[in-house]
Amino acid sequence: MASYNRTRRIAEEIRKVISTMLISGIKDPRITSMVSVTDVEVTNDLSYAYVYISILGGDEESTLEGLKSAVNFIRREVSKNVKLRHTPQIIFKVDDSIKNGMYMSDLIRKVNENKSEQTQDNEDESYDK
Repeated sequence: MASYNRTRRIAEEIRKVISTMLISGIKDPRITSMVSVTDVEVTNDLSYAYVYISILGGDEESTLEGLKSAVNFIRREVSKNVKLRHTPQIIFKVDDSIKNGMYMSDLIRKVNENKSEQTQDNEDESYDK
């Protein structure tokens, strides 16, 4: 249990450092400003950190390539800010949960609009009788 808490705290620190870097530290033009870190998972042996990112707008592939090319710089900055004996390898993965949530929200909104139109039509028919 203590190991889980430690890896979770380390993951949170890594998330903070990388989020700050995405805002101000990385100058790659392929990385758009609409990139955010949604989650970080660190393996129990602290050898890998899976960084889940959400990309809204822009080209997803080029942004991911820009992040992968800057991974050594990011890892170096993480090692400066998070005091660990060994800095984990950083692996970026695209997190589509925000995009999927927006899509689901849009579907729900459309269904609600259709329901309100149907009830409006039913009310109009009852007034005509």
